[in-house]
Amino acid sequence: MGEPTAPRMGQYVRNFLFLVALSLVAACSGPKESAAAPYAAFVMDARTGETLHSDNADTRLHPASLTKMMTLYIAFEEIERGNLSLDTMVTVSKNAAAQPPSRLGLKAGQKIQLRYLIRAAAVKSANDAASAIGDHIAGSQDKFAARMTRTAKALGMKSTSFKNANGLTAKGHLSTAHDMSILGRHLFYDFPQYYNIFSRRSTDAGMATVQNTNRKFLDSYKGADGIKTGYTGPAGFNLTASAERGGVRIIATVFGGTSTPHRNSKMTELLDLGFRKAKGGAEQPPAAPAYNADAELVAQAETQADDLPAVAGGSAKTIRLVMAVSASPRPAARPEQVAGETVAAADQAVAAMADDIAGALAEATAEPTPDSLEAQAVEIADAAPVAEGQLAAEATQIAALAASASDPLQQVASAAEAPQTLTIKAAAANPQPVKLVASPRPPKQMAPIYDNVVVAAAEVAEPTEEVVTTISSSGGNGYGINVGRFNSHGEAERVLMKTLLIENATLANSLRKIVQKSGGFDANFLGLTQKEADLACRRLQARGVQCFTMGS
Repeated sequence: MGEPTAPRMGQYVRNFLFLVALSLVAACSGPKESAAAPYAAFVMDARTGETLHSDNADTRLHPASLTKMMTLYIAFEEIERGNLSLDTMVTVSKNAAAQPPSRLGLKAGQKIQLRYLIRAAAVKSANDAASAIGDHIAGSQDKFAARMTRTAKALGMKSTSFKNANGLTAKGHLSTAHDMSILGRHLFYDFPQYYNIFSRRSTDAGMATVQNTNRKFLDSYKGADGIKTGYTGPAGFNLTASAERGGVRIIATVFGGTSTPHRNSKMTELLDLGFRKAKGGAEQPPAAPAYNADAELVAQAETQADDLPAVAGGSAKTIRLVMAVSASPRPAARPEQVAGETVAAADQAVAAMADDIAGALAEATAEPTPDSLEAQAVEIADAAPVAEGQLAAEATQIAALAASASDPLQQVASAAEAPQTLTIKAAAANPQPVKLVASPRPPKQMAPIYDNVVVAAAEVAEPTEEVVTTISSSGGNGYGINVGRFNSHGEAERVLMKTLLIENATLANSLRKIVQKSGGFDANFLGLTQKEADLACRRLQARGVQCFTMGS
């Protein structure tokens, strides 16, 4: 056989170079074995939070995609509060669309349901999906990272700080094996209704069916049902895992594995150790996060105030109700009125006040006439002396009308000045005019914004019977909530009014009752369904309001 011709030799060379290129692409396309990342491990009894094993567990290291556990925790919080739903359509930001692999393949401006982003972030560990969630919730990567860090502190994660929603390496984006185990435990206990997402081997992410990055470990370890893998060069191969056997649940975290098999092998050892060392005893779920439900919104007020558009069609508007009173001249006395005309005048004045408030909400950016609210309040005072109960009912009507005009949970405060407090004083026995008292200017707030409407108690005898303060349209549903026991009937009535104002969405059609008992006056909302009562209590408790459900 003769020597190969020159063209054939060139073909051999091209084929060889092509094979070399394919080998290089394959070597760079996936996680490579790592020996440089520091190792750390932590094992806890999930039932009690007891530490069963710790190795370098409080050293701040790169968490990689374990970060997405926090992104998902916050997404679940927003759903639980009613701010989002699984069907919420998310517009993909440029930041999210620009994230490197692993990716779902999102494009800037694309709209996709939140449920698919959650699935992609939890199962495929898609960086673009996690960033899309964060940007939608907070408006930018930096603001969402700040919320992540605040949430971590509230959960007891003492050594964690975040810089992005997906875990890509960034300066200052650090956590510990101990902290990530704490986060995994909170995911299991705080959101059991969503926890199953972490055990799915594959799922529909809208654009594609995606495979679980942790499926090998889930298939190989008996009782394993989550939670999250992570990998970057500086981090190594990380994993927070949870498994349950015989009523005992163990959560463990490993940082710095040198490969996927090495990481899974170490996790098997850690979980086995945990099951051997775990003791019996009563289950003690972790305490709820140590912050008010809207604390992170308040914290964002300073940075978001200048970003909100003040133009028609903007995504949010600033509402400024100017309540400060610079002068309060008494108007000229009116002619004598008979009883029927007096009541009609009062009704007209209350209606005018409600219209004024609704108009301010509708116009959003328009400044109200400085003396309009003051003049109308004085008109009510001159119309006739009113009892405390009647005045309270009128204030409740105004609050309900304002709430119906615009849901307070959807309002965002970006104003540099928060609204002043409106204090209405009345005495049943002494027909004095209503006075508007300007409170000291409070610090900046983030919505939901609620003007504190305080009705000063008149010095009248306390009633000793059940008093229905509004009419129910609930159809006789047998559940309700209690928001506290108070020393006086007037105090209980004020708390009911304030509670209705901040939670009008679930309590608007409830029956409000004040029941006198030996220890004081119980403030109740009745006539709710079980779902309405449970939801109202969760949302009130999240805002630091005492509440418990009652049912037949």
